Amino acid sequence: MKISGRQKSIVEALMRASGDLAAGELAKAAGVSARTVHRELPDVEALLADVGVGLVKKAGAGMRLDADPDRLAALERALRHAEQDELSPADRRTLLLCALLEHDEPVKLFALAHELQVTTPTVTSDLDEVERWAARGGLVLVRRRGFGVQLTGSESARRDAIVRLAWETLDDADLFGRAGTDDRSLHPVTAKLLELIDKTAFFRIERVLWANEAGRPEPPSEAAYTRKLLRLSVAFARYRGGHRIEGSDPPAPDEAGTVAAALARELGLDLPPEEAAYVAGVLSADEEDPSGDGAPPSDPRIHETAAALVRGVERRTGVSLSGDRQLREGLLQHLEPAIARLRDGGPIRNPLLGQIKKQYETLFRDVKDAAEEALEAQGLTVPDEEAGFLAMHFGAALERAKQLPGAVRALLVCTSGIGSSKLLAVRLAKEFPQLDVVGRVSWYEAAHLPPDRYDLIVSTVDLPLPPERYVKLSPLLNAEETDRLRRVLRGALGRDRGRASAAGEGPPPRADPEANERLRALREYADGAVRLLDGFAVRTLATTGKPLRDLLLEACRAVVPGGAAEEVTESLLERERQGSLLLPDSELALFHARSDRIEASTLALFRLEGGAVDTGAARPVSRFLLMLAPKRVPRRELELLSEISAMLLQPDFIAALGADDASAIVHYMSGHLEAYIKNQIEWSE
Repeated sequence: MKISGRQKSIVEALMRASGDLAAGELAKAAGVSARTVHRELPDVEALLADVGVGLVKKAGAGMRLDADPDRLAALERALRHAEQDELSPADRRTLLLCALLEHDEPVKLFALAHELQVTTPTVTSDLDEVERWAARGGLVLVRRRGFGVQLTGSESARRDAIVRLAWETLDDADLFGRAGTDDRSLHPVTAKLLELIDKTAFFRIERVLWANEAGRPEPPSEAAYTRKLLRLSVAFARYRGGHRIEGSDPPAPDEAGTVAAALARELGLDLPPEEAAYVAGVLSADEEDPSGDGAPPSDPRIHETAAALVRGVERRTGVSLSGDRQLREGLLQHLEPAIARLRDGGPIRNPLLGQIKKQYETLFRDVKDAAEEALEAQGLTVPDEEAGFLAMHFGAALERAKQLPGAVRALLVCTSGIGSSKLLAVRLAKEFPQLDVVGRVSWYEAAHLPPDRYDLIVSTVDLPLPPERYVKLSPLLNAEETDRLRRVLRGALGRDRGRASAAGEGPPPRADPEANERLRALREYADGAVRLLDGFAVRTLATTGKPLRDLLLEACRAVVPGGAAEEVTESLLERERQGSLLLPDSELALFHARSDRIEASTLALFRLEGGAVDTGAARPVSRFLLMLAPKRVPRRELELLSEISAMLLQPDFIAALGADDASAIVHYMSGHLEAYIKNQIEWSE
């Protein structure tokens, strides 16, 4: 038998158990994480089957071994004499990358083989995959006989590669679990990556970064914040290791330069000018949001895909879901990065897939079929892992109507994705009507919020907080966790009643902590809508045989002040090259872009006089809607632009645009945006 150390720990824990073990209990008994249990279970089942032992999994109860005493004895003997096969091919490749990123000089093949305890041909085969992975980040793998192996590229590219490797491999719990946690049971890959990013300095950097980000009017998403934190931690770790950034010393933004200096002081470092400039650049950059938790996309095709997916699930389940605003928002935020992942063909991690299939078997099948149908035109297939994420959005929607008000204010922290967060929220409401989930927050918000804002934190991951301040659950809330949370709530309610009785009072009147936020949101939405609608105009362009580029340049010169029209035009053409933006069954196209050269959001309709223009799409274009926005735009204004692009799927709006009547178009958009804003802030008449 060949078995990894993690698999062996799981099997031994199952053998020691006197009854069923839930995944969380099994993880604790085996000394591994719950994610490891879910990831290793398929291989564990296959290993057990080879020796005639079954694994019985029962929804809501857990799992146990199924075999007669003789088979279990044979399994025990096999484990004693098993060969340890600790590293999977993916693990080996990750450790290979770590070793090559650490060394600036060539490394001999035999040294890598010895370190990984495999043969030299195995390392050679793994290096083919490593080479392809590194090339995507601008690094070149050099392999020559007698020379060894070396990754070549700039120091900034190496830092980016370490960040990407950590982002693809580590769980959020690995990154921001409580500092000082015993790491002797960590998997070698996890331990090595935490060493490269210097986990010991992670929270010291986070304290300084939080102080800088907390006061911003538009705080970053959790994913963008965590990625920026990773970049900073890697930068300081590499600098301490003697790996210095190249290049000149560009002037750093004042605020970013101040924060960079504060970070250096916190870590006891004296940064040279080029390193200080690099750190300031990380601080001032708009970090990409790989989770898709930003504003909804403005591409109408994403809206069309989401609508088709909802219709497909409605048809299969017989439940009306099209009016569920939260479902729509969640799908829009999820689908854009999801479709990019499917096009890239890279691996998709979903550690909850086994539980999703087991607890939502029929829904999972319906959602996967509907997703395959919605994405068929784009030539994409939907793997089970991605279908599982989508199923969680729909599971939340199906249970949302059963929510009841509660008496214990809870904050929910969930980093597995928007769908799992909402699903856990509605499952909590279903099981615990006395629990009022007053907000879904990120781990860094939970770590800094004052305790009087909530009664309880419910989290799906470890938090950098004392254990008594939060309850950790899995996103799917198993039976053992339900019982544990019930005991915690009983204690919380008892304390509340005791305080009220001692004071001789009944329950205090409940203030609405979100009223002020709703008013601010209303003002921001209204200001953004008025700016867009007041600036809207219908303009005419004479075609006279002009190519598309000349028409777009002329349009940009009409609405973009200064000399930025050329650059904005190139951004529009680059976006158009990614796929036609012609609206279905019409001669109307949408051209949109965001750029630092755009000063304010702009919306204009251009009618082409003198004949339609061929853009290479199925039909010529006779008019187009131009939508421009700055790179940095208030989130709610971006949502309004996204909503306007979604309106392009409505035949009534396309008809209004075809009439070229500016006042009628503004009237139509005004009514639609007013309804959207009321819905967003849940405004009651």
